[in-house]
Amino acid sequence: MTMNLPLKAPPAAQTRAGMPRVAMPWDFTAAQIVNRLRLGSGLIMFVYILTHFSNHLVGLVSLEAMQAWHGDFMAIWWSKPGTYTLLSAVTLHVGLAYWALFRRRSLRLKRWEAAQLLSGALIPYMLIEHVVSTRVAFELYDLQDSYTYVLWSLFGSEKQLFQAATLVFAWLHACIGLHYWLRLKPWFRTAKPWLFSASILMPVLVLISFFQTGREVMVMMRDPARQAQTIAAMKLPKAEDAARLLALRDGLRYGLLGGLGVVLLARFVRAQTEGRRGRVRVQYNGGRTVAVPRGRTVLEISRMNNIPHASVCGGRGRCSTCRVRIGQGGDGLPPPDANEARVLARISAPPSVRLACQIRPQQDIEITPLLPAHARPRDGFARPETTHGMELEIAVLFADLRGFTTLSEQKLPFDVVFILNRYFAEMGEAIGAAGGTVTQFSGDGVMALFGYEREDPPYAARSALRAAKRMAERLEALNTDFAHDLDTPLRMGIGIHQGLAIVGEMGHGLAFGLTAIGDTVNTASRLEGLSKDFKAQLVVSEIVLARAGITLEGAAEHSIIPRGRTTPLTLFALPHAVDLPDLR
Repeated sequence: MTMNLPLKAPPAAQTRAGMPRVAMPWDFTAAQIVNRLRLGSGLIMFVYILTHFSNHLVGLVSLEAMQAWHGDFMAIWWSKPGTYTLLSAVTLHVGLAYWALFRRRSLRLKRWEAAQLLSGALIPYMLIEHVVSTRVAFELYDLQDSYTYVLWSLFGSEKQLFQAATLVFAWLHACIGLHYWLRLKPWFRTAKPWLFSASILMPVLVLISFFQTGREVMVMMRDPARQAQTIAAMKLPKAEDAARLLALRDGLRYGLLGGLGVVLLARFVRAQTEGRRGRVRVQYNGGRTVAVPRGRTVLEISRMNNIPHASVCGGRGRCSTCRVRIGQGGDGLPPPDANEARVLARISAPPSVRLACQIRPQQDIEITPLLPAHARPRDGFARPETTHGMELEIAVLFADLRGFTTLSEQKLPFDVVFILNRYFAEMGEAIGAAGGTVTQFSGDGVMALFGYEREDPPYAARSALRAAKRMAERLEALNTDFAHDLDTPLRMGIGIHQGLAIVGEMGHGLAFGLTAIGDTVNTASRLEGLSKDFKAQLVVSEIVLARAGITLEGAAEHSIIPRGRTTPLTLFALPHAVDLPDLR
């Protein structure tokens, strides 16, 4: 049974006075506070890991240098404020991880989420022994845990690989968290290559230093006199004290496992309780309907039922890529809280759009995901309103290479792909420089739109003509470059028309993007085809020249009746697009 019901916008968030609710900078929700606590505690631990790793890098010089710099790098963490801050951050971060696991209704995870969750679960368990045998032993029994002591205890007991894995897991977990926080920042795309290189280089150098200094310590401890002197300086705890430390280690590990067991038990009890509260039906665009217990977010419902759904931030209400348009049943949803309202305002979303990770339907509802499942971080930023679908006046350009099919039959596949990629790159840059947007590369053809981001028909016309002129110039430069590789120069036909068209993001899966449909698009494509009949490089409609405010010297005038129309359309055919006047 499905619900075929009309779309209906949910009511906007209201105050008691009935006015729209405005999110204030200090108006934090509980979920937002939790997210900030998780981020803050994670950043504290990352700084600790970074200073610890930086000290390890000095070990590339020598063990003595690493030990000498140890106090400078780690002084802040050995102080009481630093110790309490780090301990609080670790406790809070682990507790919030348990809380996140409890709140998550579905355990279907993306690969990055699974990697972050797995590494985060292993790190505390793996670090407990190291922390107890160093920092705790120092506080309780005055153990002098120098790098010599740590490396000797690890390499002497064959635990070096375990510790190396701990270092890698800790760094991996931190980098995943930083990546999925920072990639929503506009500047991240520029910095990403540098940050990625540093994230790979850092653990590699640390591991090299770790094994190098470890071997150095083992060689040093072969000298009986040096060994006795070093062990005496360590002030190792007595046997009964060492037993207490081991008991503490085991107790902490059992505590972590017990906490995990409590969370899993609580999840089971909640699932049983929610199952008795009834079910809601969610209908997706396309007709599929699923029935699930109440209490789950729409994003969780999608994951539980293997329905592809975008979510760059993992459902934390930050990226907006999971957004959906609400239809029937939207009036039963509570208004957006401050966090959701802030994100929706950032992308100028209409009232019918909500974040799938924030809404928990309590009655049957109809939704339409607005982004493809493979959405990227940049899709979470504000987009032009036209991407949602609008009718407006634009200029449409089509271009196609002439005789390229025959040419491709005479060339190796590699050569054909190389030539086409050079051609597409040159044409794309020419169109972009003129103010247009390439929406399609098909075969050896190009489609571009002009003026869809601003309602200015004269600007759209001039931009399209500027693009045609630059494309022709780029083609001449290409022919110069390929003079020794092609028997005949590349030739191109261009058609430009202007008028009303429906513009928006359309398609499915990877074939999803901005495009336009309508009579204007069909006519522009027809003009490109006529350029071959008219033996011209450019065929442009009269309306484009009128909007641009120019006339074409030396252009032949033609008149056609496009398919589906009764009135004739006046065209102008220009043999060489480079003869177009310069337009600003």
